[in-house]
Amino acid sequence: MAVAPTGILGGVFDPPHLGHVALAQAALRELDLAVLLVLVVADPGHKRTATPAETRLELAQLAFQEVERTTVELDPHARTVDSLEERKPPDAVFVLGSDELAAFSTWKSPRRILELVRLGVALRPGTSPGSVRAAAAELGAEGRIVEFELEPHPISSSDIRDRVARGLPIDHLVPAKVAEAIRRLGLYSAPE
Repeated sequence: MAVAPTGILGGVFDPPHLGHVALAQAALRELDLAVLLVLVVADPGHKRTATPAETRLELAQLAFQEVERTTVELDPHARTVDSLEERKPPDAVFVLGSDELAAFSTWKSPRRILELVRLGVALRPGTSPGSVRAAAAELGAEGRIVEFELEPHPISSSDIRDRVARGLPIDHLVPAKVAEAIRRLGLYSAPE
C-alpha cells in the first residue's frame, strides 16, 4: 500500500488569510496528502515584511489550527531550495498557486527544487491547464507537476494590511482568531 505524500506550503503569511486556508484544505483533499507542513519564511529574500517572524508564526498557527493534519513551523531559510535541501523530504509535494508557477523559473535553483519535490499547482479561475503544462515543459518538469482545482478567493495580504490601516473590517477575509490577534496586537495600523 502506497504511503500518501507530505505537502509543504511555504509563505510569508503577513497576515495569513482565508485564501491560504482554502489552498491548504484543497491541497490536502485533492492531492491526498498525509500531512501538510506550513512553513512561515522567517526572513524572505524577495520581499519586505510588515511584522516580525514570531508574530507571523503565531498568526499562521491560529489560521491553520482548524485544518486537520497540518503543522506550522518557522522556516529559517529565505529560499525554498535551501529549506528543501536541509529537509530532503522523501515524498513531498510543494504546494503553490498557478500565479506563482508563472514566476517559478525565476526562483533560486528551480530545477533542483523539482528534483527534491513535485509541485502541486492550484489552478485558479482563468488559468488553463495548458499554461501549467507549458511551464512544466519549459522547466523540463513533465511528470513533476500535479494540478488541482481551487475555488477563487480574491484576497491578498497587502490588501488586508491596507484595510486594517484604513480602519476597515477584515473579519470576512481572515480566520476569526487571526482577526482577533491582529486587533489585540495592534498590527498593520500604520499605513505602509
